[in-house]
Amino acid sequence: MALYPLLRPLVFLMEGERAHRATISALKLLPTGAPTPDPALRMSVAGLDFPNPIGLAAGFDKDAEVFGQILRLGFGFAEVGTLTPLPQAGNPRPRLFRLAEDRAVINRMGFNNGGLDAARARLEGRSSGIVGINIGANKDSSDRIADYVAGVRRMGPLADYLTVNISSPNTPGLRALQDKVALDDLLRAVIEARGGMKPPIFLKLAPDLERSDIDDIAEVSIARGIDALIVSNTTISRPPLKSRHRGESGGLSGAPLKQLALERLRDFRRATGGAIPLIAAGGIESGADAYARIRAGASLVQLYSALVYEGPGLARRIAGELKALLARDGFARVGDAVGADES
Repeated sequence: MALYPLLRPLVFLMEGERAHRATISALKLLPTGAPTPDPALRMSVAGLDFPNPIGLAAGFDKDAEVFGQILRLGFGFAEVGTLTPLPQAGNPRPRLFRLAEDRAVINRMGFNNGGLDAARARLEGRSSGIVGINIGANKDSSDRIADYVAGVRRMGPLADYLTVNISSPNTPGLRALQDKVALDDLLRAVIEARGGMKPPIFLKLAPDLERSDIDDIAEVSIARGIDALIVSNTTISRPPLKSRHRGESGGLSGAPLKQLALERLRDFRRATGGAIPLIAAGGIESGADAYARIRAGASLVQLYSALVYEGPGLARRIAGELKALLARDGFARVGDAVGADES
């Protein structure tokens, strides 16, 4: 892990998606495991006891190939997927771009994955650690709600939690499910499909929302008993960027998303009044970033793009920095700092 700064220039010589597959292959060579819970960093959300609040977001381990190795790197939880009922190739390549000068990534992957059944076979053998399963709809589906229902029924028995992803910008029309009526229909069907399985249901949202959208989503989510909101996915907006890839279409993640994602987190904290736990994602690359989201109301945080630039030791580094910041400000436990900026 300490060698990553030396290896990164070599990794960056590879096309982004090829480098990602090489990373997955390398991780498969490592043993699996789970982090040791830290009393200062343990967090309870939706009935789950997280050993620390630092999670790996969906998109890295799309097909549930290395979730055990991810946990061994110090992540408190790993989220696999997005998985769709049927396998699909996703959008044409190239579709993944590093914006090194901006510490960012643009992707237009399009839910490429091997489908629910292939991932299910790998998930059935897992033994420890918290693993969430992110579910989505096939691009050419004639009934997207039915796709989410299939995901809940097939993956619910294996998931510590399920994430309903309606916020990817790379599947045409998907974000329309964030509209109030459509969202209510979707969440009603998802909750009914969960039945007695009872894995918590999380909802992943876009940062590109108007104030009225935020209020509507909060209202519907509370009414339907959603267990947590993930704020947020990638953005289709474009702040000033330096990289030659800045004009590529798709979702932007990484450092340029930091401020927008923080603002949306604060918006959802206000809109929900703390009634639903929030999970922060977008531009998190340090303990200070994680701490800022927690103070703004997040119970957990997720990252992904920062791994491209910081390497596999990032989760442990963020956890250590976060613990030091909590101690500096007199918080004995991370839960004590959630929403601290509101007081």
